[in-house]
Amino acid sequence: MIKALIQKVFGRKPRKDDAAAPAGKAARSGLQTYPGAQLGIDPRGISQAAYRTCETLQQAGYKAYVVGGGVRDAILKLKPKDFDVATNATPDQVRALFRRSRIIGPRFQIVHVMFGREVIETSTFRALQSDALTDEHGRVLRDNEWGSQEDDAARRDFTVNALYYDPVADQVLDYHQGVRDIQSRTLRMIGDPATRYREDPVRMLRVARFAGKLGFHVEPATRKPVAELAPLLGNVPSARLFDEMLKLFASGKSLACIEELRAEGLHHGLLPMLDLVLELPEGQRFVEAALRATDERIAQDKPISPGFLFAALLWPQINARWKKIRAEGEALYQALMIAIDSVLDEQAEKLAIQRRIVSDMREIWSVQPRFERRTGSTPYRLLEHPRFRAAFDFLLLRCESGELDPALGQWWHDFADGDRDQREALMEAANPRGKPRTGDAPARKRRRRSRGPGEGSNGAQDSAPADPGHPPPSAS
Repeated sequence: MIKALIQKVFGRKPRKDDAAAPAGKAARSGLQTYPGAQLGIDPRGISQAAYRTCETLQQAGYKAYVVGGGVRDAILKLKPKDFDVATNATPDQVRALFRRSRIIGPRFQIVHVMFGREVIETSTFRALQSDALTDEHGRVLRDNEWGSQEDDAARRDFTVNALYYDPVADQVLDYHQGVRDIQSRTLRMIGDPATRYREDPVRMLRVARFAGKLGFHVEPATRKPVAELAPLLGNVPSARLFDEMLKLFASGKSLACIEELRAEGLHHGLLPMLDLVLELPEGQRFVEAALRATDERIAQDKPISPGFLFAALLWPQINARWKKIRAEGEALYQALMIAIDSVLDEQAEKLAIQRRIVSDMREIWSVQPRFERRTGSTPYRLLEHPRFRAAFDFLLLRCESGELDPALGQWWHDFADGDRDQREALMEAANPRGKPRTGDAPARKRRRRSRGPGEGSNGAQDSAPADPGHPPPSAS
């Protein structure tokens, strides 16, 4: 039985000098093995799709393991969100085993294996390369040379991410003392940190993300080169930067991650003027309120909207420009549109925000002036807006941060939840007769018309156009 297990795990026939390695003891080349149960891994927490991917590959004669963050989080008793699989099968061989799968990535080929809506990223063990194609700064441009599992482990970034878990045999393989570092809550780079950062500068962002998310301390040698090499992030494709920043803000510990970014000096230039925003009291209050709300939603297993998140991160800059342009005499809405365009143009130079996300951001921002108009059919029409809920939550952040009077947020909360009579009362309270309407243009002179039979002074309809779904309340 022991011989069969060795053959299954290591892919070779057992030799006479092979013996079952005691749990946690080196078996070969620094490899340590642990029963998953000893490390507290709950098999029920492992994705069934990842299990089936490993099982199918193993039944076809290949090695296959859950690897990376899913293993790390399972040991830390955190709920793993992503499960990646590593195997000695090539992408074409993996593709042949799974009907619903596809090969992606010219630089770093992986296979997406699909089970319903769940996607398991399956990668082939990578080889150590001394002559890999790189740019002038040392960033690896092409990486599709296959190697051994030991090579693959050495290619991974941090020791805590270089753990391989066989869910079928319930066994963890550890080549770089990752279990030890998890237990001591240490983030340590595999190999020479400066060289690894040059290979892929995004690893510097990952230091901040993992340190903030996991509450780990960064080992000194891993931290030391970051300040010097931070400018290399300017050579990373903007799409990759956006993906990594989104992971950071969606980590559930975004405030802690931001503090790590600031500590490492990595926030400069990633989001234009983010460093300035976080040093201004008003901007800092708003951004912190947005990130706190995002962290709370993640803790409650609620979905988050990238559009809402990035709309919040960029709002302090847009709001400051909006006020400045308004002070120069531009109309309210037009000033906001000019401010939005200018900030997004700057943003596009650093982060490739997807078009659909930019569209969501624009809608959330453009609705904000309408919340201050609480007359006629405007509030009813706003309730029907497809982005009302996101825009309303955004309004509440503005109130929470002190930008707006909290009474405005409460008014809209009551209006959205109220019945017809309650809404009429709220509108009357917000717009008592004779009081100028905030934000309205000066009233134009209207030609009097003769009243029809039976019409009194209170019989005229509101001058605002009627909303078919929510007509304006009749005058009392």
